[in-house]
Amino acid sequence: MKRPPRLAAGRARALGLPTRGTTAPNRLRRVDRWITGTLALPTDPLVVDLGYGSAPVTCAELYSRLRSAWPGARVVGLEIDPDRVAGAQPSADPPGLVFRRGGFELAGLRPSLVRAMNVLRQYDEAPSREAWATMLARLAPGGLLVEGTCDELGRIGAWVLLDASGPRSLTFAVHLATLDRPSTLAERLPKALIHHNVPGHPIHGLLTAFDAAWDAAAVLAPFGPRQRWIGAVSGLASAGWPVLGDRRRWRLGEVSFGWSELFGSELLADQDRLVH
Repeated sequence: MKRPPRLAAGRARALGLPTRGTTAPNRLRRVDRWITGTLALPTDPLVVDLGYGSAPVTCAELYSRLRSAWPGARVVGLEIDPDRVAGAQPSADPPGLVFRRGGFELAGLRPSLVRAMNVLRQYDEAPSREAWATMLARLAPGGLLVEGTCDELGRIGAWVLLDASGPRSLTFAVHLATLDRPSTLAERLPKALIHHNVPGHPIHGLLTAFDAAWDAAAVLAPFGPRQRWIGAVSGLASAGWPVLGDRRRWRLGEVSFGWSELFGSELLADQDRLVH
């Protein structure tokens, strides 16, 4: 039997396993745009970018984008691999952008926000939940965690927003011009959801309904994929799915859903394991 990865092995050790290191410019542009466009952070937030990969390009991009919204923002890029930390140093811009060795313990920092994209896919579901709890326990009061997955080019992604009480929302973001069907998002669901995409579970029901709404909105296709996406999301909202936000976000190829309204009692069981 495969043993799950250990998240802890002593206070001096960074918690977790090295990521594959895959990275590319603008891969995380969609999640960064969502962060700067929707989240309320302190005027001078401390932000941790966890697992930035073999090159610090997406971490530096995050820093630039955050500074446009919060000029006092500071970003700490964390990696477990010391060679990656050393290789990132030429890109540092202290004190605003620095790189350190660390994992789920967040190197002892107390950030207002953690971005952890494409970090947990290599874990089984139970260790990924433990990683959630470890990071949430180390946030500053009122802090937030954004955890999820995207493809190699950043054209399709999904992430969960969490605070100290657990998950708050699930967001999908896509490059509309290359989207086939909404259910393509199944390939990029966060670890907490990807194994639940089977009949009878809420996430499967959501993706099935999204495909149906996409098909119903085909009459809008001549006006472009953006209008078809907006029509599909509007259809989901009209059908009673817990859609958040408005057309200003939808037109960007985004849509968010209230976690508790979407997952109900399934959420309560997960939250109980998460916070205890």
